[in-house]
Amino acid sequence: MSDKKSRGQRLRRALTILKFAVLIAIVVALPIYIIICQRDVISRFRSYTDVIHYLRGFGIKSVLIYLAAEILQIVVSVLPGEVFQFAAGSVFGFFPGLILTLAGCAAGETVSYYLARFLGEDGLELILGKERMGKYVSRFNSEKAYILTFLIYLIPGIPKDLVCYAAGISHMKFRAFLLLSLVGRIPALCGCLLFGDMMMKGNYRGMIVIGAVCGVILLLCFIFRKRVNRFIDQIYEKIS
Repeated sequence: MSDKKSRGQRLRRALTILKFAVLIAIVVALPIYIIICQRDVISRFRSYTDVIHYLRGFGIKSVLIYLAAEILQIVVSVLPGEVFQFAAGSVFGFFPGLILTLAGCAAGETVSYYLARFLGEDGLELILGKERMGKYVSRFNSEKAYILTFLIYLIPGIPKDLVCYAAGISHMKFRAFLLLSLVGRIPALCGCLLFGDMMMKGNYRGMIVIGAVCGVILLLCFIFRKRVNRFIDQIYEKIS
């Protein structure tokens, strides 16, 4: 029995050390490497045109570079996601850009969600702060968690950097979280990608129309928010 207990203690100690190493890599090593060692790369992302030139410089490999950028943006939030999405519309076109962006978002959210599960609540509190993380987790454990998730990703301007991590240590199921977050992202992603596509083609009238349509859709969602909530509840019942 004593051997089993000591073996279990060693395994727990090794897991704790591994979690701490992952924590240091996320909080310190990766951001420092990107900001300091890859400073020349980061400096190329100051504008929409800079990102376009950067992606086109890789030719067919630009698909992999863009996917990596989307994943990195979600996991550690060191790159300007919207700028890359505008550029993706110009470089890849609307529909290919949308597929690539959703694939990158899905991969990034998967990594963040299960990384949160691995690190646990204590580990995430060290990264993100106990108060902020506790606030998010309590909301994701509420009855309206699925509605909240959808609205957070639907409405532009709401901070989303903590959402994947909070969902990972909450009671929310991964499949439901991933589906609702991706569906919620689609309107804003379509706007960014269409703008980028039309800007490259010089279709400024189309850009104005798209902007107006997006504004009307957001307004209608606010006015009919109760119906939207009931619709989301129906989705929740099917995927839970």
